[in-house]
Amino acid sequence: MHQPRNLRELRESGHVHRTVKAEVRENLLAKLRAGEPRFPGIVGFDDSVLPHLERALLAGHDLVLLGERGQGKTRLIRTVTGLLDEWTPVVEGCEINDHPYAPVCTRCQALAREQGDELPVEWKHRDERYGEKLATPDTSVGDLIGDVDPIKIAEGRTLGDPETVHYGLVPRTNRGVFSVNELPDLAERIQVSLLNVLEERDIQVRGYNLRLPLDILLIASANPEDYTNRGRIITPLKDRFGAEIRTHYPLTVEDELTLIRQESMPDIGADMPEHLLEVIARFTRLVRESTAVDARSGVSARFSIAAAETASASAVRRAAITGEEQAVTRVIDLASVVHSLRGKVEFEVSEEGRETEILAHLLRRATAETFRSRLGGMDLSPLTDKFAEGNQVESGELIPAGELLHRIGPVAGLAKVMSRLGMGAGEESPGHAAAALEFALEGLYLMRRLSKEDLDGVTVYRT
Repeated sequence: MHQPRNLRELRESGHVHRTVKAEVRENLLAKLRAGEPRFPGIVGFDDSVLPHLERALLAGHDLVLLGERGQGKTRLIRTVTGLLDEWTPVVEGCEINDHPYAPVCTRCQALAREQGDELPVEWKHRDERYGEKLATPDTSVGDLIGDVDPIKIAEGRTLGDPETVHYGLVPRTNRGVFSVNELPDLAERIQVSLLNVLEERDIQVRGYNLRLPLDILLIASANPEDYTNRGRIITPLKDRFGAEIRTHYPLTVEDELTLIRQESMPDIGADMPEHLLEVIARFTRLVRESTAVDARSGVSARFSIAAAETASASAVRRAAITGEEQAVTRVIDLASVVHSLRGKVEFEVSEEGRETEILAHLLRRATAETFRSRLGGMDLSPLTDKFAEGNQVESGELIPAGELLHRIGPVAGLAKVMSRLGMGAGEESPGHAAAALEFALEGLYLMRRLSKEDLDGVTVYRT
């Protein structure tokens, strides 16, 4: 599709100049009317967060998302750029993306006077109209707004010349969406620099007689504990946001499962059975609800994603060492999650030294809940009969599936167990059968129908 290359062609094409917020509003309304997804990849917010976000965008408000770590705030902010026009015209070479119809910087205004309808135009994709800054205590006004460029001064320009300004991240995202993550972490004097951006829609740099009316949608994120008058946010800045929207962790096990499937690495090389994904989802929810965990810190969605990846990696390692043809994750692989992810959780001070014990206990609870959900009420006597005469079965993280199946022997009704665990057609491999039987053994142990002993990476099930 031909894109106009100068101001005359742009006018002849019928292009209409709209503000960023008008773009977002009209494109959002079009998606709502068509029933199309507005925020792809966002899980669990359909009936809670997204309606509030849509109202704020339709109202043309700058907004702040409040929530604990790992609730998808940044991911949600980035999807807002999908509501911008796919391509937009800018004055060629402009640092702050001036629209050819209404240039605001000194350079572009001079070019417009000199070249008139021949003013060169280039096109920016919506992905280039997004800016983001993680707030840190050492962030400066120059980083966000701008500062005097000493190189331009050295080239002979006078100190009062507006063209000696080196623009910061906010003006460089003019006519786009800008995100400030963890807003309260900005020093108070830096927060003050954002006041004009939010209310007067302009910027000031080191006392220059410079007024740049910015066209920008500003979205910030913050922890609710910090975003209070008692926290680290100045009241005038807080007052200038049009909407405050609370986010949350997935509300249901199904949402947690969808998130894990969507975000975990697909190329690790191991198959993760559905029942083990459910164990990880339940485990994550139990950790969040535990009184031993600091609720103000929260438990990130990255915890469950990393747990699935760690367990899969354990299965891949076993397959590589033992020569298994297919890596299938088993219950024994979940033990590695406790040690690998301990550092991702903030515990209460009173629980110091008990972190591994607490996580191991919660993992057993999650496994037991999943066992009751999947295999509760099922007749597993063909499996328990294997232990009737004092027999025992030894498993371990380096025992391949074929060896485990040999040690257990034939089990009547195995196909039904696998079906109840979500293993359908095409999943009748030794790896899947071993995963199903090992999960059943672990569940029988947690239901106190078998005993278990762990010895240096080897697990022994017996009566």
